[in-house]
Amino acid sequence: MSVLTGLDVLVRDQFEPLRGQRVGLVTNHTGLTADLRSAIDVLHGAPDVHLKALFGPEHGLRGDRDEKVADAVDQATGLPVYSLYGQSYKPPAAVLKDLDALVFDIQDIGCRFYTYISTLGHCLEACAQAGIHFVVLDRPNPIGGVRVEGPIADADSLSFIAWHTLPVQHGMTVGELARMFNDERSIGAGLIVIPCEGWRRSDWFDATGLMWTNPSPNMRCLNQATLYPGIGLLETTNLSVGRGTDTPFEHFGAPWLDARRLAAALNERNLPGVRFVPIRFAPRGSVFQGSECNGVNVVITNRSAFRSVRTGLEAARAILDLHPQQWHVDRYARLLVNRESLDALKAGERVAQIERRWAAGLRRFGARRTRYLLYT
Repeated sequence: MSVLTGLDVLVRDQFEPLRGQRVGLVTNHTGLTADLRSAIDVLHGAPDVHLKALFGPEHGLRGDRDEKVADAVDQATGLPVYSLYGQSYKPPAAVLKDLDALVFDIQDIGCRFYTYISTLGHCLEACAQAGIHFVVLDRPNPIGGVRVEGPIADADSLSFIAWHTLPVQHGMTVGELARMFNDERSIGAGLIVIPCEGWRRSDWFDATGLMWTNPSPNMRCLNQATLYPGIGLLETTNLSVGRGTDTPFEHFGAPWLDARRLAAALNERNLPGVRFVPIRFAPRGSVFQGSECNGVNVVITNRSAFRSVRTGLEAARAILDLHPQQWHVDRYARLLVNRESLDALKAGERVAQIERRWAAGLRRFGARRTRYLLYT
């Protein structure tokens, strides 16, 4: 049986939590029913649900923007669209005061620095301040709800790309994260989560029966989402992670990189579920646009054994060993958001040693996480 998302459950149950309510909707092109109707159209046409305003996250309502997004009007419905990735990350209080509930329906990919979960947190806070309900229509974590990996973000370095003290790969759904944020940050929003039905924590997206829709312009398939927590960590440094090519996050490189030596060094580590192939590529946009890059193609050979964050950190270790002058390692801190791990990397520690440094924090997170989980 195919998985039902929170949106599908809402439709099946005849919009019960929203009947008679004035509603705002935080969504984008990923807010789809199983039969590919948009959440906007569904709520706009729902009986006794009064959809009044739309709110779009990073990349905009249609998921096709890679810059700040302005407010607009939705041509299909005539509704105002308020950007949550423009002048502010938070829905305007003046708009929320005329609503009874704010609904959130966006597909996340399971990584701390993917900003849709930061938008989720800001919406929780805004609803608490406005005294209205926040209704999360849950969706599966496409890379599964079991694997939890990477260092916990430093509490004194949180930002829009690290909104809460999570590991890099958190293994939670947006509904579960909303429960965690609301409780651990003492937000106190009137939170309603409508869970998925038929999803198990061990399920990857390709087991759900749901249609893949690119959550953002450079997240084009499940393979890229699987690689993203580890390879994505590299992209704030002076490396291309394949943006501007047909396969972002499936390779990385730079004009100064020794691709053959790097691929050989990584393959010698015998990392579980992955191999590395030296390549050349020329991004058509983004970092090193129009320049020939020497790089490494990351080939997952066993998804169950593969560990994304470990793989990304091993890549960082090998790059720093081979190119200590060329690689701007301090920029790695921006998405890693863990000073102890960065200092250990710069000091020459092996990845196994660095992982031991964050193991206690991961165990504590595991204990925190358990109380918010909705699925087995």
